[in-house]
Amino acid sequence: MVSGPEDNVAEYYQQQVEMLEGFSEMDALAERGFIPGMSKEERERLARSKTLAIRISNIANMVLFAAKVYSSMRSGSLAIIASTLDSLLDLLSGFILWFTAFSMSTPNPYQYPIGKKRMQPLGILVFASVMATLGLQIILESVRTMVSNEDEFNLTNEQERWVVGIMLGVTLTKLLLMFYCRTFTNEIVKAYAQDHFFDVITNIIGLVAVLLAKYIDDWMDPVGAIILALYTIRTWSMTVLENVNSLVGRSAAPEYLQKLTYLCWNHHKAIKNIDTVRAYTFGSHYFVEVDIVLPANMALQEAHDIGESLQEKLELLPDIERAFVHLDYEFSHKPEHAQAHAL
Repeated sequence: MVSGPEDNVAEYYQQQVEMLEGFSEMDALAERGFIPGMSKEERERLARSKTLAIRISNIANMVLFAAKVYSSMRSGSLAIIASTLDSLLDLLSGFILWFTAFSMSTPNPYQYPIGKKRMQPLGILVFASVMATLGLQIILESVRTMVSNEDEFNLTNEQERWVVGIMLGVTLTKLLLMFYCRTFTNEIVKAYAQDHFFDVITNIIGLVAVLLAKYIDDWMDPVGAIILALYTIRTWSMTVLENVNSLVGRSAAPEYLQKLTYLCWNHHKAIKNIDTVRAYTFGSHYFVEVDIVLPANMALQEAHDIGESLQEKLELLPDIERAFVHLDYEFSHKPEHAQAHAL
């Protein structure tokens, strides 16, 4: 479907509205010294809810994994076994995400002077790599099964009832957990939501593959496992790319840089020019670098206070981990750190 002129106009005005909302937020920060938002009690309540969501997800993963192990033993299906191995990795992912959350909540300014925010994308990156490796192993095993002369796939009516009941129950539980975790904005809880959604897909594929293998042909079971594995590799490869960008320092969106520039320009009337405004990812948050131009004859104490107060304002923004403000008296020189950017 090709968008028409009306759609382009609507998108333009929507961008303008969002930009004005961002500027209004910066005005509130400049005037009040804080961003209107949740109270301390509301933040604590949200933190407790986040912890509860993670615990519920971990307990559910353990129970559902045991149920799927039993289902795999009853059916002998390669697709069900692949789905069960995925649930095993759910437990591993739960440990990784818990460990990253715990590490980020226990700062050590002596050993980690710039914080541990990169622990979060690093933990997700490790888990995604394991998931992709599992997918490759499933593909190899499924191909081996298809080309070998093993016994035909057989499933009794009683085994079918057990498998269908367990897999449907697991799928429904994961679906409810997915909707619950999606109500949070925390990145770790959102990772659990993605994991639950992935389980819904894999459970459905596994169950359909088993039924097709029983009622149509044996080869549909390993084919279902291959489809599941390819979906695994694709999903977690995209997750790897997303988190790699967070680790290597990708620039913030132009709209976000506009907000920062607006805040810096309106910070103090003595600011003559803004030489540089740069924001780049540092884990799940941004590092910000700002170069402002002040009068050449301004006293050091006054210039320092202007720069320090701007730094404090920038670091009040929820997406900013650290802000660096550089003071200068002219802007005709080459950009700061020119050699680093020329590489």
